[in-house]
Amino acid sequence: MNIQENIIQGIQLAFQNIYNHDLSLDQISLAPTRKEFEGTYTFVVFPFLKVSRTTPEATANQIGEYLKDSVSEVADFNVVKGFLNLVLNENSWLDVFSKIYANPNLGQLPANGQKVMVEYSSPNTNKPLHLGHLRNNFLGYSVAEILKANGYTVTKANLVNDRGIHICKSMVAYQHFANGETPETSGLKGDHLAGKYYVLFDQEYKKQIKELMAEGQTEEEAKKNAPILLEAQEMLRKWEANDEAVVTLWKQMNGWVYEGFDASYKRMGVDFDKTYYESNTYLLGKDIVEEGLKKEVFFKKENGSVWVDLTAEGLDEKLVLRGDGTSVYITQDMGTADLKYDDFKIDKSVYVVGNEQDYHFDVLFKIMQKLGRPYGPGLYHLSYGMVDLPTGKMKSREGTVVDADDLMQEMVDTAAAHTKELGKIEGFTPEQATELYEMLGLGALKYFLLKVDPKKRMLFNPQESIEFQGNTGPFIQYSHARIASILRKADQLGVDYSNFDGKGIEKVEESESALIFLLNDFEKKIKQAGDDYSPSILAQYLFDLAKEYNRFYADLPIFNENDPAILAFRVALSALTAKTIRKGMSLLGIAVPERM
Repeated sequence: MNIQENIIQGIQLAFQNIYNHDLSLDQISLAPTRKEFEGTYTFVVFPFLKVSRTTPEATANQIGEYLKDSVSEVADFNVVKGFLNLVLNENSWLDVFSKIYANPNLGQLPANGQKVMVEYSSPNTNKPLHLGHLRNNFLGYSVAEILKANGYTVTKANLVNDRGIHICKSMVAYQHFANGETPETSGLKGDHLAGKYYVLFDQEYKKQIKELMAEGQTEEEAKKNAPILLEAQEMLRKWEANDEAVVTLWKQMNGWVYEGFDASYKRMGVDFDKTYYESNTYLLGKDIVEEGLKKEVFFKKENGSVWVDLTAEGLDEKLVLRGDGTSVYITQDMGTADLKYDDFKIDKSVYVVGNEQDYHFDVLFKIMQKLGRPYGPGLYHLSYGMVDLPTGKMKSREGTVVDADDLMQEMVDTAAAHTKELGKIEGFTPEQATELYEMLGLGALKYFLLKVDPKKRMLFNPQESIEFQGNTGPFIQYSHARIASILRKADQLGVDYSNFDGKGIEKVEESESALIFLLNDFEKKIKQAGDDYSPSILAQYLFDLAKEYNRFYADLPIFNENDPAILAFRVALSALTAKTIRKGMSLLGIAVPERM
């Protein structure tokens, strides 16, 4: 049991013994004491005055006296109105530190026996990945790693949208304009090659609409009658009929795209345990429609279409199958939800999808719950906001969307220029310098996209993200490199800190206890980030930890200390901070350098 748990249990006993009242442990919470007051933890008594039936000050004093007498960690207390500030004894900090320091599984909570799938990325195979995909992939990967750290068995899944009219548009344009061009002959990544023909389709389509309108058709008619669109629609029909030539071209172009995606994913540092393809799932779900009709969860209209009535749940009626028996998106999503469960027997399923799909997932989850699916209560939509860029800051391949590969490269180039300017690569070989630029550029990009609450729309500022000061990835990475340098020096000096046991330390300085306080919060923050599906909680914690370490280092220059026990303690405290930063950043998918 840690200090917080002991104090909370002590407060529970105080209410039993002083006021003859039983409080549950989850009714009691402690906050960090504000810097201007003495203390470590603060207990707010205002919510409990009906129980104590006395003033806030009297209540706080009564509980404070009880804790001082009966909880060994509490050395003293002070009361500011209804705020009980608790001062911990020196030995408590050393005990806390020693327990964390000796934990070989720091940052990994015990297995909880639950299985969860995190589905993210979900690209279309007609174009390359863009800035929005970066936020999606970084969020999905980080949430999966955080859930692993919370004791879940995690499956990372990718549902690739590899079929449909949009894919056929790229294919038709390729037939018209490519002259046999390939990634090898063009020098383009496969996904960029497919994207090039998607753009060419759009240009030709608009040209044909203008021509038809000049011949007297209305805009609406021209949009429907443009020959290139009719070709794409015919190609989709042929694909669904398994036409050999169409399927061969589809496989060839998708193959190029997957090679391109794989290269992008590798550079991003994300991976998947299972990939589903819409070409294999788009016919799923019709059996569930039949089941829903039998269970009277769905109903049929006169034209034969099938609907679900969700008005009682605050929504409306939703189509689940067209009158001609063809699927809509929700049909196949129901089928895919069952498929995932059949494959992995998951307790939870997290969909990382932008907030423009909020309504769709609300409907899907309510349907699966009404159908009584065992995984129904564990369905969760990790809805995230769009990412905007300051105008003109970044080039984009098509002028409308920011290409993921371009952005990653530009971030690495910016990191290289910035690092050289600051002179942080003295003694590096060219290979080591290149590795550092990659680590800093991608670390800056990931951290900046993850530090914001996923639900919020955000502005990504590339220049700000790469700074070595402020709430940035490079600041935390640089802090880790600084500690690694301290540990190398300690090793050279023969400081024995690996088996630190707290002996010989009589007093813990304020900046040391503040650092231990934060280190003690690490696993609590991992749990909170997992419960809320929010890497931003962990990102903020790591920034606070790096900041607190830099304050400690400025207050207490380590190698000026003559007492060998205190020196060993401060080096051990540094080592634990580095380990925590390293583990925490890895949960965000970010690597940290050993030197800079």
